[in-house]
Order: sequence, then C-alpha cells, then structure tokens
Amino acid sequence: MIASDLRSGVEQLGEMIAEASAIVPFTGAGISTESGIPDFRSPGGLWTRNRPIPFDEFVANPDARDESWRRRFAMEPTFAAARPGRGHRALASLYKAGKIPAIVTQNIDNLHQMSGFAADHVVELHGNTTYARCIGCGRAYELPWVRQRFDTTGAAPDCADCEEPVKTATISFGQAMPEDAMRRATELAQQCDLFLAIGSSLVVWPAAGFPLLAKNNGARLVIINNEPTEQDDIADLVIRHDIGETLGPFVGN
Repeated sequence: MIASDLRSGVEQLGEMIAEASAIVPFTGAGISTESGIPDFRSPGGLWTRNRPIPFDEFVANPDARDESWRRRFAMEPTFAAARPGRGHRALASLYKAGKIPAIVTQNIDNLHQMSGFAADHVVELHGNTTYARCIGCGRAYELPWVRQRFDTTGAAPDCADCEEPVKTATISFGQAMPEDAMRRATELAQQCDLFLAIGSSLVVWPAAGFPLLAKNNGARLVIINNEPTEQDDIADLVIRHDIGETLGPFVGN
C-alpha cells in the first residue's frame, strides 16, 4: 500500500513500530544523502562520474589500484565531514529503546555507528570505507598509513606483512560477499516482525533479497525511498518521501 501523503505514511509507520517487537532496518545510500554523501545511481551520483573499478581489475592492475585510492582520498573531506542525519538518529533512538536488535546496511560510511549503534550491531554487507584491509592476510590499516605511503611512493601500498594489495575495507563488484555478515543478515530477516527497507533501490543482489526473505517469513515490510522499487508491490507500506522528513518524528522516541 502506497501512503497517500507524508503525514498518513508517518502515522501508519508509527502504528507499525508501536506494534512490532523486533524491527530490522535495511539501509541503502539514500539515508546518507542528507549527511552530504552522494548516492551511486541518481543523477550526479558517484557512478555517473566514475566507472566502478571491479575487484579483479583492482587485483590485476596497479594503475587501477592507484586510481581507486586517488578516488578515495578525493572523497575524504566528504566522509570526514559527514554526520548522522535524521534517518540515522531515528533508527538509533529505536535501537536504544530496545526495538531494533541490529541493523543491516549496504552503506560504507560508518554513520550508523556514529549515531549510537554498537559496532557489533551494525551488519555491513558492503564493508566500511573508513579503514583499509589487506586482501591477502586481512590485516587492517588506518587510512593515514595508506595516505602517507601513497604520497611518498606515488603508488598504492602493499601489505607490510604479506605484500598483497591493500584496499579500502569495502566490497567491490566481483568480490565475495562477507560470509558472516550475510549469515547474520539472513537470521535477522527471518526473525523480525517488521522490516524497514530505507533508501535502497533494491536492485543489488543478493542484498536486495532480504526484504523478500523477511516478508516470506511473516514480517511486515515497509519501503521508504524517493523512487519506486521492484518490491513495492509486496510491501505493506510504501512511503515515497524524503527519508529525513519521514523518520524525523521518531528521533528521540
């Protein structure tokens, strides 16, 4: 059911939240645009300006690794300045109230952790861009370490332990999805009674399968997104309005 207007949508959402005992939010890039982080597919989004670099290209091509890090460093002021928006803060309020056991996100910006979620309760399907990791042994690196070596040598660094390439701790196209995160997201989707898909186009699989999984296991499904999605027709409620305005009333509740 598509909400006729924002007010009715917020009222219906509030009723569903009040009735739910286990809410699982599933967030995409749309929740972070209010924080100044551009999304990927919309006009002006990141992928309209730069072609994504697939994982196999990153591994095989030093020039691709250099370009990947140049792009990340160019985005550093944007990520460093970003603060949780109303959507993040509203979900954190519900989390602190005991309504949300954990959150599943496609985002890589660390804003859910900044809003008040414990890191262990943020299931990151696509990783995290605020630090780096060796693709060989998995050793974690802080970004200043990477930047210092990149600026000194002019090339993307390799791991100090195993000499394999170091990349942001994100999941690139063609890279295997994190098994633990996928398992936890599956369990959360199966066990919740209200699933909130927020700011996701629901076109990137397998992540886009979680709303359907939750619905098939008896949960009510709410989709909050400015644009239509392919799963709108199975949702119990669809709110096509700004995420901050939609979730703002729940901040502090």
